[in-house]
Amino acid sequence: MALTGIEIFKLLPKTNCGDCGVPTCLAFAMALAAGKTELSKCPHVSEEAKSKLSEASAPPILPVTIGAGETALKIGGETVTFRHEKRFENQPGIALLISDKMADSEVDARLKKVKDMTYDRVGMILSSKLVALKSETGDATKFAALAGKAKAAGDINIILISEKADVLAAGAKACADSKPLLYAATKDNVDAVAALAKETDCPVAAKANGLEELAALTEKLAAAGLKNIVIDSGSRSVRQALEDQIIIRGAALNKKYRPLGYPTIVLPCEMTDDPMKEAMIASMFIAKYAAIIVLSDFQGESLFPLLVARLNIYTDPQRPLATKEGIYEINDPNENSPLMVTSNFSLTYFLVSGEIENSRVPSWLYVKDTEGLSVMTAWAAGKFSADIIGPALLKSGIVDKIKHQKLIIPGYIAAESGGLEEEMPGWEILVGPRDAANLPAFIKAWKP
Repeated sequence: MALTGIEIFKLLPKTNCGDCGVPTCLAFAMALAAGKTELSKCPHVSEEAKSKLSEASAPPILPVTIGAGETALKIGGETVTFRHEKRFENQPGIALLISDKMADSEVDARLKKVKDMTYDRVGMILSSKLVALKSETGDATKFAALAGKAKAAGDINIILISEKADVLAAGAKACADSKPLLYAATKDNVDAVAALAKETDCPVAAKANGLEELAALTEKLAAAGLKNIVIDSGSRSVRQALEDQIIIRGAALNKKYRPLGYPTIVLPCEMTDDPMKEAMIASMFIAKYAAIIVLSDFQGESLFPLLVARLNIYTDPQRPLATKEGIYEINDPNENSPLMVTSNFSLTYFLVSGEIENSRVPSWLYVKDTEGLSVMTAWAAGKFSADIIGPALLKSGIVDKIKHQKLIIPGYIAAESGGLEEEMPGWEILVGPRDAANLPAFIKAWKP
């Protein structure tokens, strides 16, 4: 049974150091009890306390990792029902279905599609390198060959789909190092699939006919010592599947009902034969509240909007969307190309870099970390001033890439030009236009 905030507080070091990001140990204990933070945030808690607090420190929806290495997919770990309450933690995986009935050429084409369908949006890379391999033939040898081919493709996370334990075992053996999700344990095969999951140390999915049966299944898997569990209520009508998602989320978060406190998987590919309707259903489950969504195919016109929707919903509403600080090369610049500076608010970067690219003028763009604030807002907040921009730019390495000493700054911070000349002796500071739309004409007149 979960501990209360006061019970948790008694086990904490009571230093009120603030290292956890919360002012007092009592406040941290209350947040921990509510599932709004993690015990790992406290660097001073004792090992004895950690063992006693393990249940209280676990998020209401347990995290699960599919895959291995840097490209592994982490799902679950959610602590709130609505994004504005805090944030959603881990973006759902969007998987492409591949059957062992498909010809080798089709399998190869689909694996290539998963790897190649990658999009650059406002400086962020959007992709979904996840495949769901389904055994429709029931042939363990064919399924193992398919799993081996997916593993050989590299950088792709894998779901193995079969209700036959021997077929799942063959697939898992072929790609065990990739830590695939074993789908699925049912009331008929739960013992065999649980044993396979323990043997391979792979995450496992529980599939049932209804929520009561699902809860009984997860309790059995948990009793077997398994924690990396994904759940499927078995519903294949859109309405019932949506209702199940909402009930599962509410039971886990509001009622602290552990048997349903796991990330979910839904299969729109089994809910309709219409590709556009399938995409619409998938978009609904991105918002409410699936952790894995399996599609029958990937098409650019539907996958890209789904990836953007996922990005928007799973962006922390308390933090602006920001681009990484650094030097960006646009249109293959050389040592005589113009150098510009801007803030790292993603929309600002997107507009500025887009206009530079459209101008076809080879250029250098230095993006300064302004905590995700726009040029004007960052300047007003004292985060984009001469004494910040100048030293950072000189240390960025740009001086080794260009021969000239000219810097173009946004028109909105023209007042900083004098200060920048003091911070950067020998440099000429040029005041550019206020609006990014006027950049092409300005830099086309550039002379080093």
